[in-house]
Amino acid sequence: MSQTDCPPSTSNVAPSQELVRCPDCSQPRFFKGQRGLKIHHGKQHRQPSSTQPPPPPAHVPTDHNHSRPAGGGLWKQLAELKSTCPVVARIPRGARNTVAASLSKCIRQTIETNDVSSWEQFFTFSYRTLHVTRDGKSSGSLTQKIKNNCTHPTETDNPHPPSNRLPHRNTAQLVERKINAGDIKGAAQLLFSSDAAAPDTAETLSALESKHPLSSPSSQLPPPPDPTERTPTATVEDVQAAVASFRGGSAGGLDGLSPQHYKDLIFGTTGDTGRVVLESVTQLVNLMLSGKVCTEITDVLYSANLCALKKKDGGIRPIAVGNAIRRVVSKICCKHIAPILSDKFQPTQLGFGSKGGCEAAVHAARAFLTSGAGEVLLKVDVRNAFNSVEREALLTQIKEVVPEIYHYMWQCYGEKTKLVYRNHLLYSAAGCQQGDPLGPAIFSLAIHPVITKIKSKFNVWYWYLDDGSIGDEASTALQDLDSMIKEFQNIGLELNFSKCELFINPNLPTDKQTDIHSKFNSLAPGIKILNKSSLRLLGSPVLDESIPKYIDDEITKFQESSHRLVQINPQIALVIIRYCLFVPKFTYVLRCSPIWRHQNLLNNLDAMIRNILTEILNCQLDNRSWAQASLPIRFGGLGIRSASSVALPAFLSSAHSTAGLYGKIIYPSLGDAEVTYLAEARSAWSDIAGPQQDVPRLPESQRLWDEPICRQVQENLLETATNPADRARLMASAEPESGHWLRALPSASVGTLLDRNTFNLSVCLRLGCKTNEPHRCRCGDPVDQLGHHGLSCQRSAGRLPRHAALNDVIRRAFASAGIPAILEPTGLARDDGKRPDGMTVMPWKYGKCLVWDATCTGTVAPSHIQGSAAAAGTAAAAAENLKRRKYNGLSDSYILVFVPFGVETLGPWGPEARRLVKELSSRLVEVSRDQRAGSYLSQRISLAIQRGNAASLLGTIPGDGSELKEIFYL
Repeated sequence: MSQTDCPPSTSNVAPSQELVRCPDCSQPRFFKGQRGLKIHHGKQHRQPSSTQPPPPPAHVPTDHNHSRPAGGGLWKQLAELKSTCPVVARIPRGARNTVAASLSKCIRQTIETNDVSSWEQFFTFSYRTLHVTRDGKSSGSLTQKIKNNCTHPTETDNPHPPSNRLPHRNTAQLVERKINAGDIKGAAQLLFSSDAAAPDTAETLSALESKHPLSSPSSQLPPPPDPTERTPTATVEDVQAAVASFRGGSAGGLDGLSPQHYKDLIFGTTGDTGRVVLESVTQLVNLMLSGKVCTEITDVLYSANLCALKKKDGGIRPIAVGNAIRRVVSKICCKHIAPILSDKFQPTQLGFGSKGGCEAAVHAARAFLTSGAGEVLLKVDVRNAFNSVEREALLTQIKEVVPEIYHYMWQCYGEKTKLVYRNHLLYSAAGCQQGDPLGPAIFSLAIHPVITKIKSKFNVWYWYLDDGSIGDEASTALQDLDSMIKEFQNIGLELNFSKCELFINPNLPTDKQTDIHSKFNSLAPGIKILNKSSLRLLGSPVLDESIPKYIDDEITKFQESSHRLVQINPQIALVIIRYCLFVPKFTYVLRCSPIWRHQNLLNNLDAMIRNILTEILNCQLDNRSWAQASLPIRFGGLGIRSASSVALPAFLSSAHSTAGLYGKIIYPSLGDAEVTYLAEARSAWSDIAGPQQDVPRLPESQRLWDEPICRQVQENLLETATNPADRARLMASAEPESGHWLRALPSASVGTLLDRNTFNLSVCLRLGCKTNEPHRCRCGDPVDQLGHHGLSCQRSAGRLPRHAALNDVIRRAFASAGIPAILEPTGLARDDGKRPDGMTVMPWKYGKCLVWDATCTGTVAPSHIQGSAAAAGTAAAAAENLKRRKYNGLSDSYILVFVPFGVETLGPWGPEARRLVKELSSRLVEVSRDQRAGSYLSQRISLAIQRGNAASLLGTIPGDGSELKEIFYL
């Protein structure tokens, strides 16, 4: 029995830190030391527990792959902790320095001793320090509890495991939680995915076992690495970049430490603490890169937490999540070997190290087919490829091609590693470990000797790397298919014939097409035959004939699921659409297919997007408002792009950015040939942008192709504005500050989530849509359907709350930058008794304190409309000048710096406000070490304005409704 299958060693563990399981609880619960266990028993069981170790679990799971008891080793302990001891998703800011110091100490101890005991301390760190109590009995802030956990360990009682608490949440709540974690893509997947958690049954376990086969008995691994061979060394910059590359909401492995925890400690600490923890993590990374990790612990360090999803077709999709530190090391290895493998793989393998490889493959396939260079195009699919390829092939190729990472990869793949599914143990004994960032690279290495033997002129492997296409004369492609079947078997792979597809040149005689089909079907039974309308590569239509069916399928798919967007907060829905749905979801297809040639089909897609947006925002989008909404935020829109406007710039950008790789792919069969339809696309772009518009200096940039088209739409809207207020609104919307609220992540936990009414009214004001039925304000003045009167009414209900919110945001920003400030300072009154809004308590610069006075003036107020229609921001600048004149005497009487802070209701800021926010943002970035701190401040100011605007519009309604029979808010 290996050391990891025995109960965890505690010989070098402080008694106060040892995790002890309660023998009397129905569900597994762990506590820190015998003291914590006694406290728990005194509270829950009324009888103090004996000091004897708790008995082992009554049920011992079975190791299904090897038919022996799985034991209750470290993996079992971590699995139970994972399910019963929840940890905080984010480390509170006030506790980060303490946690960082504690983690640094734990890592240093792990590096110095490098034994089972020290690694156990590292693996259980999150459960000892970042756990939360669910019983609701303990008092104190979360920050203080976590700080106490680092210094004075307490029990980690959790009577309600997370898995038992989540089912009662509805989809909207779960989506909101994902957004709060910054995981927009995860929120979209949760909202639209049809996969569900598979039940914990024997059938599920059997399906998971079939996905992770044992290695072949004849497989012989290459010799272990030579200790004298060179290994890569990671720098702190490498670790920083690897940690920052994780997307928000990424899960943690069995050790409970998620990438977000590392982000909080590395980027969210102050002083030298963050640097210390970063250096400690870097040292641990280098220990792993050297392949010198304690061998008794590698099967747990490189293990993964496994979950199973049930697919629509009834199959099982395994999802494995490895420890975050292992994924960091693999990301660093990927960066190190990418240049080497990119040169080796191109132009046949495009799934790793080839930017734009998928797009280049589609462009090349189109050129190959339209030129008639071959009789067939064969698409092959490898069954369960990543989990089945022999590790002999993996490690042999790694040792030969990239020997510098062989030490690390030997520890990862030299022995079977554990996959923990609930309380079941499976082994990863063959193939690449799922979730390993190095998986695509090493899989490509393993199959590369097979790929290079293919003789077909068109030979491209791409995307998920287990899919490929070959094209040539039928006889050559048939020989290559036969060779692939045999060669793949030698490394543990087999083709999935039911998913292989064959396209036969329709210009061939019918009898020859039949003969070709018969020959391929005899070699690959059940192979599917494609025609022009069904031919797709990497999910993209290849030929013109396949585009209509693709668009129809996408519209049907969107219509079936778009109703789910209405069920969630509209601000969250808009963010999901902007980043994950509709145009963003198939921008890749727009880039590599000439869909821009089918404007009628694109118009149908745009009409569907427009209808869905109308339902979500609860406002009528006419042609003008839809044209504005479909512009980028920087041009005054909502950032919901229309497919018809993006398709042409996307195609042009892709054709230019992949030109080099495209040429390598097609050169053997077509020589030097331009991307199909590229000349036509340039001509179409010139017709839209104007003959005077030059080709972008960086033709690979989609943004540079897109901007002239967007600018024309914006200028057309301004030229056709019907009145000064409409023109002022359009100009204000295009100012950078007016769109900050649209860029904010809608999180209720940080106060950036707008309620439904506020968000809908804000969008209507930006787009010039109808906000209400015409009525008479409380002040007696008429209010039109746009509601602009409420923004400047002297009795506006939103003026005071907006003013207070702006000052509170500014005061808090000063405090976060280390400059305490107070509101309405005494002793700084004007002659009329009025005081400025706030003052810093400490000097701001030049040894002087800063005093500010904020104001929000109406962009389309009658007194400002002419200036606002001429130049954006005029009203805010005028308000700042007026403030400076009013408080002109303060600078003479006191040693201070006075700054007027002027903003407008429709978004623009005055020049003084811009300068103050810019300087304050730089100080916030310096203090927090978060490059986004400045944008967060701008977003909060913008959101405060929008909340005030909504309150002002709603405040125009008479309280008793006596003057109105009925009011509709749209």
